[in-house]
Amino acid sequence: MDTPGPVEIDTVVSADWAVPLSGLLNLDAPEAKQAQLKDHDEPIQIYAHVVHHPRHGIFLVDTGVSQQLLADPGRFGVHWLMRKFMPLDQIQIRHSTVEIVEHLAEPLRGVFFTHLHIDHISGMPDVPATVPLYVGKGEATTRSFSNAFVNNATNALLDGKAALHEWEFAGPADQPLSGVIDVFGDGTLYAFNVPGHTPGSTAYLARTPKGPILLTGDTCHTAWGWTHSVEPGSYTADGPLNRRSLLALRALAERHPGLQVRLGHQAS
Repeated sequence: MDTPGPVEIDTVVSADWAVPLSGLLNLDAPEAKQAQLKDHDEPIQIYAHVVHHPRHGIFLVDTGVSQQLLADPGRFGVHWLMRKFMPLDQIQIRHSTVEIVEHLAEPLRGVFFTHLHIDHISGMPDVPATVPLYVGKGEATTRSFSNAFVNNATNALLDGKAALHEWEFAGPADQPLSGVIDVFGDGTLYAFNVPGHTPGSTAYLARTPKGPILLTGDTCHTAWGWTHSVEPGSYTADGPLNRRSLLALRALAERHPGLQVRLGHQAS
């Protein structure tokens, strides 16, 4: 894993946002209480990671933000109650998804999702309908209250797009890092099962010329959460399982000191 590889990853800040820290971080964790962290609107970013493979082409990990969604959220199933808890009008776009896609050196070959929360699929209006989509096992089918709350928006953003292909992790679905997928079959990009934030949450690790890069998705949102091994708060579906996945990724990073870590919504 530590041997440099040919895959390039450009992480694009698609938008700036601010959301309650209590959603991003478990403020009841002993570490958070000891630090006397209080809830407030925490600045975050929404990313699109551009993956360049020399033979297979260009892919996205997550999608950034489409201006179409912000201009007409109701069209994409984001009803007024969702907008109360997800203030989309406070998202400040830096590089919309259409800009990102139009500036690629060649056509987009696929999208690898870390999970299907709206802020990670909000660029889908700008993704061509023929582009293949890949998602963690059970991510699109497992039902929960939180999934039901955003189900209409998820369906609307994915409507008319390619079918979702699930990663077939070999190990138990509820066991972090129990399964690893060699995405291109050449040892350059791997998908890891990291359940908890959502049932099918997936992390990706690429071998690049500058060393390995880990994309955690929302297994960890914040720099403070990564440094102190504290899992997300109310935005996560299964806190204890999310913590196990976070600790598994932390242990991976400790075994490989040269690993660059790119978190869900902040620079590490």
